[in-house]
Amino acid sequence: MSSPLRPPFTEETARAKVQAAEDAWNTRDPERVALAYTPDSQWRNRTEFFTGREAIKDFLHRKWAQELDYRLMKELWAFTDCRISVRFEYEWHDAAGQWYRTHGNEHWEFDEAGLMKRRDMSANDYPIQESQRRYHK
Repeated sequence: MSSPLRPPFTEETARAKVQAAEDAWNTRDPERVALAYTPDSQWRNRTEFFTGREAIKDFLHRKWAQELDYRLMKELWAFTDCRISVRFEYEWHDAAGQWYRTHGNEHWEFDEAGLMKRRDMSANDYPIQESQRRYHK
């Protein structure tokens, strides 16, 4: 895309921003993912609240050490000039081999440069059989 993905969002740029986030998270690379957030980005992830890129990296390292073979799908739900809401599902397994599907919602707020300054996430996990997976590499 020739124009930067920053506010104010159109439907086209909001969808592209969601796809870019999905692509980045599916790399499972905390360093790469953290670059999409402001240095003082505020997060709520389920019951965890934290601020800043270093905290984001620490969180993602912990997350992907536990959620093995993580694979994510994000879908645009709604958007305004500087906010985007998504629904998501992802699948992963634990060290014992039990597969899970996690589904939930995220609300994002962006600064003028297009970096996410706030992320609010709610989710639920439930066990699935490997044969029930929807998202494969």
